Amino acid sequence: MNIRLFKPSVGKEELKNIADAFERSWIGLGPNVNEFEKQWAEFVNAEIAIGLNSATAALHLALRSFDFPKGKKVLVPSLTFAATATAILYNQLIPVFVDSDPTTLGMDLDDMKRKYDEDCVAIMVVHYAGHPVAMDQLMPWASEKGLKVIEDCAHTTGSDYKGKSLGTWGDIGCYSFEEKKLMTTGDGGMIVSNTPEHLQDIKAYRWVGIDKDNWKTAQSYVHANKDAMHWFYEINVLGYKYNMNDLAASIGLAQLKKLPKMNARRAEIIRMYLDGIEDIEGIKPLLPFEPEKYVYQMFGIRSDKRDDLMIYLKSKGIATGCHYTPLTAQPLFKPYAKDCDYIENEANKFITLPLHADLTNEEVNYVIKYLKEFNA
Repeated sequence: MNIRLFKPSVGKEELKNIADAFERSWIGLGPNVNEFEKQWAEFVNAEIAIGLNSATAALHLALRSFDFPKGKKVLVPSLTFAATATAILYNQLIPVFVDSDPTTLGMDLDDMKRKYDEDCVAIMVVHYAGHPVAMDQLMPWASEKGLKVIEDCAHTTGSDYKGKSLGTWGDIGCYSFEEKKLMTTGDGGMIVSNTPEHLQDIKAYRWVGIDKDNWKTAQSYVHANKDAMHWFYEINVLGYKYNMNDLAASIGLAQLKKLPKMNARRAEIIRMYLDGIEDIEGIKPLLPFEPEKYVYQMFGIRSDKRDDLMIYLKSKGIATGCHYTPLTAQPLFKPYAKDCDYIENEANKFITLPLHADLTNEEVNYVIKYLKEFNA
């Protein structure tokens, strides 16, 4: 067998939506983006959602929206993808890296509190692999300190935590639709908030400073109203080219309909893994997975023989990964690295195993078989 680590689950529904966009001859920023934004806001129960070309853009603009003074500090976990922390650098702010909770691998809230000082203005929370950070504990403390909270939900799409959607606990939530994620638009992201004022400039920031729906302008070219002024626009902020397009949104609209079924299949696969590895000596689950309760983008294990095990699985046609090298060990972030000893020592045990909605039971059992054989 050759078993992929991640794989988008796409088919005829996505192709039909793309064909419809082709038929309209509108594939840039247009009505599909607006519809996707509307449906996403309803899905996560947010007041406002704005489509972007990536979660990286969403994280950048989430911090940008608060216009923090240069040189202020942002608390961020060391165990995350680079984009979470580069968003801080893009805004000329200083990352303060926080160690991981030994059990959940999310941000260690005690370490976060130790590293806080009066120059801190925000917290970037990452729901690592999809497991929730204890937002009910974090939010009161952040409010007491006057800190803004941005949720990086790249690894979770459709999870509730204590009755509230992840991504809506903080001031702003950011989601990823990159091809390996729980659902995809090819590349893409979404930014949401229940405080619309936080996102009042995001449509301008995402489209070179212009806050205007281009597709509506195009429709008004032949409008009978001579005062339509379809040519008029203003640029009041320094913007970027971060907009989602209608082709991506076409895929997203189809994927969103499939998401509950895809998430349910992922839960079944994770349960199979958990039951299959329960008695294997030398490995244990990466974190306390609760697949019947939360949605996970990744499944992984911890092993003291990580490198040997990964090479062995590769020889059997099983793709694996490591998520992630702690950012405090990366050259770019070395100037900001400080006291993340737990995750820096523990991360060399992590192995990410194949997980996607199209993974078959036969393939899952094949992976489990060779995990057992290696550790026999």
